[in-house]
Amino acid sequence: MELSLDTVADNYPPPLDAHLIDCLQVISVMSMWTRVRPAYAANMWNEALNMRLGTKDLDLHGILAETESRGITFDQLLTIPEQDEWVYRDHVPYSDGKSTTCVAFILAMYKAAGVFGPLANSIQVTEFTIRDAYMLKIFENNTTRLPKWCNNDEDKLPFCQILGEYRMELPYYNTSEPDSIMNENCPSLPPTYERPTRC
Repeated sequence: MELSLDTVADNYPPPLDAHLIDCLQVISVMSMWTRVRPAYAANMWNEALNMRLGTKDLDLHGILAETESRGITFDQLLTIPEQDEWVYRDHVPYSDGKSTTCVAFILAMYKAAGVFGPLANSIQVTEFTIRDAYMLKIFENNTTRLPKWCNNDEDKLPFCQILGEYRMELPYYNTSEPDSIMNENCPSLPPTYERPTRC
């Protein structure tokens, strides 16, 4: 799903209010797209919202009715974390099966390889951003063990940058111990997108 939020109020840019965005913008745009491009709407959000509700084949208006009948708000529905085991339909006009981002794919391989140890079942890699991935404290910590070609005398990076004209800066690289329910409830506001230390 294109729209995924961790908190009800602390992910929207100021001066926008979560309830204003929820009622006037998100639902309005989703409703418009549902009418104009129903297959697009099914692929972009209906399936993901149905997964969060544990329902099947509800359109946006059915999802809104179900949300109201359960006594939860639409923005609360949006904050339900994506689960790694969710697989979306594999027939037209719906999604084409298991979908993932590049970072979730890499972290799923780490997870399958046992990098997260006993925490593996409680970590949802679909909740990770690229920053979350490189912050994980799972990488080589001893820079003397890195190959000599990784760094020249001027660039003493704590990691190997294989290609690129510009030196990458990865703030907080290799600093966050993996834990359960990692990155599932992390507020982040512009312009700095600072997050609590638990995130």
